[in-house]
Amino acid sequence: MDVSLIIGGKHVAAKNGQIFERRDPVTGKVASRAAAASIDDVDLAVEAASNTFTSWSQSGPGQRRSLLLKAAELMERKQADFVDLMLRETGATATWAGFNVDLAAGVLREAAAITTQITGEIIPSDKPGILSMAVRQPAGVIVGIAPWNAPVILGTRAIAAALACGNTVILRSSEMCPGTHQLLGSILNEAGFPPGVVNVLSNAPQDGPQIVEALVGHPNVRRINFTGSTRVGRIIAKLAAEHLKPVLLELGGKAPFVVLDDANIDQAVDAAAFGAFMNQGQICMSTERIIVDEKIADRFVGKLVEKATRLSAGDPRKDVVLGSLVDLSSATQMDELIQDAVSKGAKLVAGGKRNGTIVEATLLDRVTSDMKVYREESFGPVKPIIRVSGPDEAIKVANDTEYGLSAAVFGQDLARAMTVAKCIRSGICHINGPTVADEPQMPFGGVKSSGYGRFGGRAVIQEFTELRWITIEGEQHYPF
Repeated sequence: MDVSLIIGGKHVAAKNGQIFERRDPVTGKVASRAAAASIDDVDLAVEAASNTFTSWSQSGPGQRRSLLLKAAELMERKQADFVDLMLRETGATATWAGFNVDLAAGVLREAAAITTQITGEIIPSDKPGILSMAVRQPAGVIVGIAPWNAPVILGTRAIAAALACGNTVILRSSEMCPGTHQLLGSILNEAGFPPGVVNVLSNAPQDGPQIVEALVGHPNVRRINFTGSTRVGRIIAKLAAEHLKPVLLELGGKAPFVVLDDANIDQAVDAAAFGAFMNQGQICMSTERIIVDEKIADRFVGKLVEKATRLSAGDPRKDVVLGSLVDLSSATQMDELIQDAVSKGAKLVAGGKRNGTIVEATLLDRVTSDMKVYREESFGPVKPIIRVSGPDEAIKVANDTEYGLSAAVFGQDLARAMTVAKCIRSGICHINGPTVADEPQMPFGGVKSSGYGRFGGRAVIQEFTELRWITIEGEQHYPF
């Protein structure tokens, strides 16, 4: 597949004519050939978005809503195209790719719903005869930087609410899935968004730093949002700070899954397996630490091992639960985590085998804090089990991380489970549910090294608008 840039409503090649290839992680065949944007292309995209902003920012909520709803319908019609691209570019299973499309369509519909929720307020003033208002207005050109792991969901999330708020956008696609992200931009333009409202830039992997720096630093770009690793998020945050620009960050995670001694073990096992192994564990919310009370640990681990060993792993073109990791380096990292943990006393109780980029559902029991898998985000299907003595130690272990995105607590005493949940420092926590969950209308984001700001629902409106104080005054008396 040949992938162009989208600038000013047109599909165009990079100004310098350069392209880069993305290869299928399973077969090694070329999955897509994409235009490799240069700084010149950044300038053209920002110019197109800037020129269109004035008229688009004055569009009514009905127009924005209609276009977003039409885009959602088009997205659902083209589900098969998204599934094919995600499989070839990222190694995702059809189940995960289909879920991406379903939820992303929901993100577009939720964005359509908030077009009439961008409200202000009348504020009492000490001046007589004055109307004093707080008004939210579009911010300007928004840059969204989306990752590969849930490309349709997160690519859509990077721009949908910004469009609903009256901004123009530039989606900087992931080098791992340029075709998938370009299809998203194509759908929005096909839906009827005016030329220049939705632009998409792809770049070669080696050019990523300079392209991102140019986008963040461009004087006509007003806000940035980024979903990805904490390492890159720190770089973007520093760049944005240098230019005094707000940035919304959703970064890495090391989600704790706490199993209290009164948990429904069967339910906890099912939720743990789903959270740990959906999309091969390559989700920001993936269960990354299974923390179980020692009173029930043997029973819980036994059942979880039994379930994990039944989960098939293989070429995502086949009927498997676990597909491919995104590249070979990610897969070999799983080997290193397993070897490190086992060498320090952990027990490999499920999985552990790898075939190229295919890694089995793997469980390491009796993991301790000196092991890499305890602290490092695996972003793969290798999961540590940590045994603890009671809720207090469970809370301590859950918080023993730099991250704070998602968490889960299982226990039938809901008052106690709620107490534990409140003590875990994370932006999201589910009681008797998996760490992996998303709904377009919910405030989504983390704390600590998992980022700041919130996507989703009404909370996202403040991320993509400027709050202004405007007054209407009559005759006034001044001291001179």
